[in-house]
Amino acid sequence: MSADEFDPAIERLFAAPPAFADSAVFEARVAGRLSKGSRFRAIALSFAGLVGGVIAVREVMSVDVNLFRAPGAVEQSLAMASLDGGTAVQSLLEKTGLAGLDVAAMGGIQGFWVAAGVIVALLAAGAVKLSQQI
Repeated sequence: MSADEFDPAIERLFAAPPAFADSAVFEARVAGRLSKGSRFRAIALSFAGLVGGVIAVREVMSVDVNLFRAPGAVEQSLAMASLDGGTAVQSLLEKTGLAGLDVAAMGGIQGFWVAAGVIVALLAAGAVKLSQQI
């Protein structure tokens, strides 16, 4: 048998799967198992998200960031790093034409909320991109 005859013969043999007598029952059983697993998965993920959200809210509410209470070596270096970062961002904003936005005057908690807002915006953009691909 030559290669020209062998390929079409194999294609004919595997073109359609064989039909079994209990294929409808098998398909129903597989579909039932898949839906049961996804239901359990959805409940477990929802519960984990709820627990994680409660823990995150509790931790955010108990944050006491006051680095300028007793200025020691570590606190001073953190304050200088914060000020340097703020001035760097401010110079970047001046280069882009947004000089009226004063980033260096923001405190720690305002910076936290700005960063949280940026992260939420990035997550929303990622969700939109993912939904467009699906």
